[in-house]
Amino acid sequence: MQARVSDARAAGFWPLAIVFALFVLFMYGPMFVIFVLSFQGPEGGLTFPMRGWSLHWFRQLAEGLGTVDIGAAFTRSLMLGAVVMAFTVLLSVLAGLAFRKKLAGGNALFYVTVASLIMPSIIVSLGIGLQFRLLDGGLKWLLEAAGATTTLEEYGTALGLFTSALGAHLTWTLPFGLLIMFAVFNRFNPAYEEAARDLGATPWQTFRHVVLPLIGPSVVGVGMFGFTLSWDEIARTSQAIGDVNTLPLELQGLTATVTTPAIYALGTVTTVVSFAVMGITVGLALWLKKK
Repeated sequence: MQARVSDARAAGFWPLAIVFALFVLFMYGPMFVIFVLSFQGPEGGLTFPMRGWSLHWFRQLAEGLGTVDIGAAFTRSLMLGAVVMAFTVLLSVLAGLAFRKKLAGGNALFYVTVASLIMPSIIVSLGIGLQFRLLDGGLKWLLEAAGATTTLEEYGTALGLFTSALGAHLTWTLPFGLLIMFAVFNRFNPAYEEAARDLGATPWQTFRHVVLPLIGPSVVGVGMFGFTLSWDEIARTSQAIGDVNTLPLELQGLTATVTTPAIYALGTVTTVVSFAVMGITVGLALWLKKK
């Protein structure tokens, strides 16, 4: 009989395994601790040891945390994330289709688009906020010059959830969507489209029945990136949203005022939403791939 050869571990396996385990613990340990502490009993505090187990702090979160309207902030974040996701998917797919051909100035346009990834987020936020404040000043001057006093008195600011905040989030999500779609279309075989055209399909029919099903899982992934990146964004939103707050901004503000595990419960809820979106995305991508 042939002797069995044991697969001996390399000399550096265990040190690297320990380093990797410590890295995973460093990455996910704080999140796990927050999950656990959010289920403290009514007498629980912000640290261990645990003082009972309950859903008390989630109930308190549902009732509200002082003057902060968590429900409204949660709704604003959901709506903004959904709109950012839709724009990210639409613009990324259209750009991916456009860049399949040689475009005049295409390289410059690409670098300008992805340049926001290397810009400090707070600087981007400040710049967008300044632009919209200048826009406010210009609009007010025009209204005053036109004698539209009633409109001028009713006018507040162009800063808002679906104006400046939307633009700020797109500077973060759109480059990721573009990079994904460019990679997808670089591997796309144009022979499928040529076969559809030979069979009499129009350009729209070719896209709808041939191209879109093939890139569908990647499009779903772009949508997930768009929503989750928007859902967690703080720095680019802070100076560009006006007089309302998204949920991450409210959570950041509560860290200085809330001294109970209710803030951990809020962190748990926001994380569960992110995981739910990722789970739905993975399931939908697998379904599209199988179909």
